[in-house]
Amino acid sequence: MCLAIPAQVMELLGDGMARIDMGGVSKAISVALVDDVAVGDFVVVHVGYALSRIDADEAERTLALLREAAAMETPS
Repeated sequence: MCLAIPAQVMELLGDGMARIDMGGVSKAISVALVDDVAVGDFVVVHVGYALSRIDADEAERTLALLREAAAMETPS
């Protein structure tokens, strides 16, 4: 299953890269596919690439759904 996850841009690193926060996890990703990304923007991230920018409300709704789905999983 492929899943793209919203993340907030915390720092622009140059050369089309940015440091993002994914629920407390910091990661460097490419933002080369999205124009004019700024610190504080929310982007949808898939396999190390920002695919699009989304607004903060949409990002929070998606993250809430992901947290809800994770809480429903049963331990194996």
